Amino acid sequence: MKKSILLLTAVASLALASCQNFKKGEGGLEYKFLKDNGGEKAVGGDVIAMDIVVKTDRDSLLASTYDLGLPQIAPIMPDSLMQQAGAYPGDNNTILKMLGEGDSAVFKLNLDTMAARTGQPKPEFADKYIEYTIKVKKLFKRGNLTDSALFEQVNQYYLAQMEGLKKAEEGKIASYIEKNKLQPKKTASGLQYVIKEEGKGANPVIGDTVVINYTGALTNGKIFDTNDLELAKKNNKFNAMRPYEPLRVRVGHTPVIPGWTEGLQLLKKGSKATLIIPSALGYGERQQQSEIPAYAPLVFDVEIVDIIAGPKGEPAAPTMPQMQIPGQVPAQAPVN
Repeated sequence: MKKSILLLTAVASLALASCQNFKKGEGGLEYKFLKDNGGEKAVGGDVIAMDIVVKTDRDSLLASTYDLGLPQIAPIMPDSLMQQAGAYPGDNNTILKMLGEGDSAVFKLNLDTMAARTGQPKPEFADKYIEYTIKVKKLFKRGNLTDSALFEQVNQYYLAQMEGLKKAEEGKIASYIEKNKLQPKKTASGLQYVIKEEGKGANPVIGDTVVINYTGALTNGKIFDTNDLELAKKNNKFNAMRPYEPLRVRVGHTPVIPGWTEGLQLLKKGSKATLIIPSALGYGERQQQSEIPAYAPLVFDVEIVDIIAGPKGEPAAPTMPQMQIPGQVPAQAPVN
């Protein structure tokens, strides 16, 4: 019994010490530096490139730049515009001005203060605060630079980050195939596929309607869309505004990514398969909300429920590299 009491006391002491690590700032802001690089801090007019994780006080993840592989670019509001923009001590702008290049810290933005100072209601997904864990990758100092000169620096940095994602794509695909011990077939376009269960009958052609069940994920296994209700709930992708039933795609006419238009024509009714779609047949350099990064290869597990013959000889509509992803609204990160 004594050991149990001592253990509980130790745990409580550790928890209290952890809470005490946070310092109090203006407007109810709480903060804790994980690393202070000792460099110059941001001021109004500067721009920060940062990795950021946004969570609620209910420990729910709202957003993360690590999922997208790109830092968030955040301009610091000039002091002359703060009052006009409704800024207040302890807000997002306050957070950014506490940071310098190489710094990392955790901030708790007080929602009662935010509601009182902005006149906006508190968000329903949190109680007292929203937590930001930030690591500053690059600080662009405004100094005497013109707008165009500062923009050019930021743009060149961002393009370099995008190029890094582009170069990493082949490695992501190779690692996924190796990890899952797959032996996919590869088409001339770069699409790779594994038929897990072979169906029967003829393959669909342009104009046919394919009825499918599907789950879409990144090569790291993170699911971004599915028509499987239970899987959607399990992976926090449930959307009450959409039906969870087999999807109908009229090949060559329904606006889907090119990888689907090609991949569905490889499968017979009853087939179950995995499509590994390179970004050139997906969304390319276009980031899709907070779900799909730029230059992201996509993995779709699909089941062909039915194939409904369509009018023959009808030309296909122009291929449209888009597909509805019923994701959730991304959280507001500290950007002004």
